Amino acid sequence: MSLFKFFGRRADAVSAREPQIPDGERVYAIGDIHGRDDLFADLLDQIAHDNQARGPAFTRLILLGDLVDRGPASAAVVERARGLGAPFDKVHWLIGNHEEAFLAALGGDITALKFFVRIGGDATIRSYWQDDAAYAAATFEELAAQLGTIVPQSHVDFLGNGDDMVRVGDYAFVHAGVRPGVDLDRQKTADLRWIRGDFLDDRSDFGAMIVYGHTISDTVDERPNRIGIDTGAYASGCLTAIGLESGQRWYLDTREYLGQ
Repeated sequence: MSLFKFFGRRADAVSAREPQIPDGERVYAIGDIHGRDDLFADLLDQIAHDNQARGPAFTRLILLGDLVDRGPASAAVVERARGLGAPFDKVHWLIGNHEEAFLAALGGDITALKFFVRIGGDATIRSYWQDDAAYAAATFEELAAQLGTIVPQSHVDFLGNGDDMVRVGDYAFVHAGVRPGVDLDRQKTADLRWIRGDFLDDRSDFGAMIVYGHTISDTVDERPNRIGIDTGAYASGCLTAIGLESGQRWYLDTREYLGQ
């Protein structure tokens, strides 16, 4: 019995060919930032220096989602992200499950707001409100009424206009993962933003090398069919980026920034 039959997967599970980025292009993707603007700034500086050292190329930057929540400076992260431009020729940002929850909470629904706060949105609200005493004293009804007035419309528009998937060459960039057995162009938004176990447990070829965040690991989780780069920045201090060009890949992170 073959190993693929033993695990219940297709025998043509993963191509042995190294995934490629189109000639003349270079891609950097950053994992979940979660309100750590200090790490975000440092990693962007590292990427700029790395990009310059590698010579001219059409350079894309992809933010894999979950810019907000948990860390202390979500408002600053969003402001920095929406201002990105040179040296990048194209900037993409993905809508993560935390952005989805944030946008729902901004609609004034109390249930959505309570869920948002429960998953780390209290840190995001504090970063916009800038008054911890007033926040602590507010009821959920008062929070719902205030939230839409303290978050700039430019931030709401930015977060709501992100992508759910970006494809470059043999790579597909998503926030959480993809549904196994479903073509990439038929994936559901809920899976792209929220999936975990079914995606992580699958060994088959997804139709592209999937680069994702959402699920925290101590170091980069590199497998034959997927690469996870969420290294838990809000708690660990390690924000990670992947670099891709032609058939090469490399990683940058903020460990040096932390003196590790």
